[in-house]
Amino acid sequence: MRILHTADWHVGRTIRGLSRAEEHVAALSEIADIARAEDVDLVLVAGDVFDTAAPTAEAEGIVYRALLDLAAGGANVVVVAGNHDHPQRLAAVAPLFNVSRVHVAGALKRPGDGGVIDVTVRSGQTARIALLPFLSQRGIVRAADLMALGAVEHAQDYDTRARDLIAALCAGFGDATVNVLVGHLMVVGGMLGGGERAAHTIFDYSVSAQAFPATASYVALGHLHRPQKVHAACPSWYSGSPLQLDFGEGADDKAVLIVDAAPGHPAEVRSVGLRSGRRLRTVRAGLADLQALAGTTGDDYLRVIIAGEPRAGLAEQVREWFPLAVDVSIERPDDMGRTGHSRPPVRLGRPPRELFAEYLAERGADDPRILALFDQLWEEVHAPDAA
Repeated sequence: MRILHTADWHVGRTIRGLSRAEEHVAALSEIADIARAEDVDLVLVAGDVFDTAAPTAEAEGIVYRALLDLAAGGANVVVVAGNHDHPQRLAAVAPLFNVSRVHVAGALKRPGDGGVIDVTVRSGQTARIALLPFLSQRGIVRAADLMALGAVEHAQDYDTRARDLIAALCAGFGDATVNVLVGHLMVVGGMLGGGERAAHTIFDYSVSAQAFPATASYVALGHLHRPQKVHAACPSWYSGSPLQLDFGEGADDKAVLIVDAAPGHPAEVRSVGLRSGRRLRTVRAGLADLQALAGTTGDDYLRVIIAGEPRAGLAEQVREWFPLAVDVSIERPDDMGRTGHSRPPVRLGRPPRELFAEYLAERGADDPRILALFDQLWEEVHAPDAA
């Protein structure tokens, strides 16, 4: 059985207010082409198909068209919700997709009620797939009750509850099927790409890789944007995002994973690179060196950091040289000595988290724990509960 693993599409994501819809269409079309070329039997989409819980009609059209295109190549498609997705919205469209060999899991269910599905592919082989959509801290308490795992104490941590849920979902893995767990979660030791929500990648949202059973042929993970292997008792991987979504991902080469699996054997995994989408590049230089670079950066989106003193019209001059400079900031020597961060010339239109991070840096209070708390509070106020 051949499987294509992808995740973290984040359709609807913008770059400093500029739409990336065309890039997403191109990247997802390229993934569908790879699925056909590789004669894939099963496509696993491990969450965060959207960038927001309230996607635009354009974003929904891009995602739903992509899922149908993947199924049109003959593969079965399985999707779980991520922390950016609205679980109820995905659950609402699930019945429509079922007729097209696309199975959508918005929320956790008991194994016998849809939490584990058997999918028979064209070769006649069967994949037994355990579905683990993203669970908030509050949601995982209710999920444990749903799964009837016994008394749940509030002092019990996220990792312990997640392990119990994974064990329950994977209890029916046997030797006659290709056993797959598809989950959207943070595994201890995973490397962040730069565009993830900090509140959902550190502290109480980390799960040990020891949670993944040796009976699994493959664990398909979403949540981290950098492709990477997880050291576990079975082959376990993050596929990463198909586009560079944040300037912290500027060095990442994006890909999908092709997985060959057979009953009773660990899967073999290889990476297939993606070419679609603009790269995100950070350029840090003095004004004279920046002028010399004009016209050499292609169609990359740029974060330009000017080393020197601010003056009127400086940002406008840089944007004349680099029309795709979406972020222009000034790095003064005294700024670097005090905070280690550059000082952006304007704040209008920038996201609240970025402004808060700048505020902390300017006051020498740069602390990822504070940012994580900000993210968590922002999520609680602006997004629905993912339970």
